[in-house]
Amino acid sequence: MTNTLSSRRFARQRLLLAYLRPHWRAVLLGVLALFVVNAVGTYLPLLIRQIIDDLQVTFVFDQVLRSVLLIGLLASLMWAVRLGSRVAIFGVGRQVEFDLKQRIFGQLLRLEPAYFTTNTAGDLISRSTSDVDNIRRLVGFALLSFVNTIFAYALTLPVMLGLDVGLTLAAIAVYPLIMLLVQAFSNRLRNEQLQVQQALSDLSELVQEDMSGIALIKIYAQEENERRAFHHRNQALLAANLVLAKTRNILFPVLGGMASISLLVLLWFGSRAIASGAITVGDFVALLLYVERLIFPTALLGFTITAYQRGEVSLDRIESILQVQPRIASDPEAVSLERTAIRGKLVAKNLTVTYPGTTAPALDRVSFQIHPGETVAIVGPVGSGKSTLANALPRLLEIQPGQVFLDEYDITQIQLRDLRAAIAYVPQDSFLFSTTLKNNIRYGDPLREQLEVEQAAKQAQIHAEVLNFPQIYETLVGERGITLSGGQRQRTALARALLVEAPILILDDALSSVDNQTATAILQALASGSDRKTVIFISHQLSAAAIADQILVMDRGKIVQSGAHDALIHQPGLYQTLWNHQKLEAVLQ
Repeated sequence: MTNTLSSRRFARQRLLLAYLRPHWRAVLLGVLALFVVNAVGTYLPLLIRQIIDDLQVTFVFDQVLRSVLLIGLLASLMWAVRLGSRVAIFGVGRQVEFDLKQRIFGQLLRLEPAYFTTNTAGDLISRSTSDVDNIRRLVGFALLSFVNTIFAYALTLPVMLGLDVGLTLAAIAVYPLIMLLVQAFSNRLRNEQLQVQQALSDLSELVQEDMSGIALIKIYAQEENERRAFHHRNQALLAANLVLAKTRNILFPVLGGMASISLLVLLWFGSRAIASGAITVGDFVALLLYVERLIFPTALLGFTITAYQRGEVSLDRIESILQVQPRIASDPEAVSLERTAIRGKLVAKNLTVTYPGTTAPALDRVSFQIHPGETVAIVGPVGSGKSTLANALPRLLEIQPGQVFLDEYDITQIQLRDLRAAIAYVPQDSFLFSTTLKNNIRYGDPLREQLEVEQAAKQAQIHAEVLNFPQIYETLVGERGITLSGGQRQRTALARALLVEAPILILDDALSSVDNQTATAILQALASGSDRKTVIFISHQLSAAAIADQILVMDRGKIVQSGAHDALIHQPGLYQTLWNHQKLEAVLQ
């Protein structure tokens, strides 16, 4: 167990050095400045000692004045250099904070969507903010305090021993006890800090989730339940903070008090040493000043330990994100494909996908062939595997090699960036960013001109409605497109996909909030013209799917029927059942 803890601590120290390495010049400058500060601080008591001993012999005002001016000059130098050291080292903390936030955000962008189903947004936000802030304090305040303590002891103790060994040893006799006390509380502080960070993550998660679902909370009048849930988690955070505060409030005053004992010891034995003539008054004053110099960094040791423990906990939480290897990544030998050279042929051969933690495959040996420019509808009951298939084609899911091919290329052997540039995908959730309608439409290609944006909107059957908006295409859509209706959000998302001009377009129930007539018109427009796309249309609207060149009928992860609409409605089977059921619903409405 001890070896494991030691190895973990060593690994954390290596990580901290890795964080600091890009900023080694600023760290070195700050450390050198601290050395100068402590060197001058060590010299000043010797200077004061000399003045006091000289005054016992004879009083010369000019000499005293020169000594006072020199002390003032050296004190000012210490202040200026100490300020420089703080600016340098705290600046390094800010730089490390910046670097970590950049790395975390970049890492999150690399990870597949499945990662975010098991790691909540609130927890990830907490790690990217609160935990990064703790590491900033670790490489800023804690580093400054730790280095300052080392220099204070390394420079002060030899001089104290040179003045009087016995008095020095008596004065610092309590310091080993301080170190033992610190060691005893070390693991306890770390565990309590971990509880605080976890409770803070839980609270952040609830706040983020409730803000996203505020409309649903109000619809079902669950404000009181959410208030109670927040109170419960807030209470847990308060309890964790109080436990940590109790430990700190016991430890830190004890550390400060034990450090002050050294002054009392020195006063007791030092006064007797002066009386016996063993030391001069100047020596005694110098020793008092040196002990005073050691009290502050020793008392500050408790705060330094807290910053270190917080940093250690946060380091583990952040590295748990940074060390995750994306399960979906480009093969080192993957080929690069130009989007303009892709024809849009898709072939699946026994495609099988099983989600982690499940036994039944979501896709079970699915095989099909889609020709370039063909419009294919995929239909079937809920849970039949339609969305899983849609996610597998652009490799949003991990699939095995040799199962899906684009223009005869195995998609696992195509650069991910090129594969996804070839496939415009509109998922069920028509997510919009909190910006203008124009910027949402041209998100995939931010440099597109206004006329191109309008053309894509016309294809998506949304342009006429946009003209009635207050600011037309400059209208802010609000968070997640809250100011738009469901159908408007879906058609805006479709326009965004159309603008990138990918040869393959996947619509995963992306027109469910659009009426059948509009959905049919959109599909007919996509299926016509000289520059036809390969369109894969997943829908429960069979009347819109009826115009497709080919229909794939799915059930329980398998394709159970395929063919054109006219043939399928005359075949006994699932499609005929779904068609008749939808016709009956239309009559009853």
